[in-house]
Amino acid sequence: MLLAVSHGAVGAVGFAAGIYALPILIAPDAPSAAAVGAAAGEAQFEAAFKRDLAGSDALHWGEGKVSVGRSAVALHGRLAPGPDYKLYLAPEFVETEEQFLRDKPRMVRVGDVKTFENFIVPMPAGIDPAQYTTVVVWCETFGQFITAAKYR
Repeated sequence: MLLAVSHGAVGAVGFAAGIYALPILIAPDAPSAAAVGAAAGEAQFEAAFKRDLAGSDALHWGEGKVSVGRSAVALHGRLAPGPDYKLYLAPEFVETEEQFLRDKPRMVRVGDVKTFENFIVPMPAGIDPAQYTTVVVWCETFGQFITAAKYR
């Protein structure tokens, strides 16, 4: 019985480590600082992702300068690695999972975040960032708040 429990525990730890490591291993190359700087140069708004939000924790966080413009949202900074990150624009600031789920019907999904150090997410046609105030990173698979920044 002890052998089965210990093997099960080791298997669970290995599985959890795989879930954490896989997004890092398959992530595309991050955009260069120059590319992020060029995207930021065209931005209308700027804000900062901070680690100390109420809904962030040791495994779910973001930090750095985020730039929001009509053509793209760019981050010069880092996110905690994870799977299936989505970028949203929200009409008001949210910093917890509960707030995100409450306001999600009024948000617009911009696109996928595939890198964890710097990113550039193209802004879909028809989305006006001036109609929103906050940029949010959300893990769709696990329903987990990662980070947010109020830019307006």
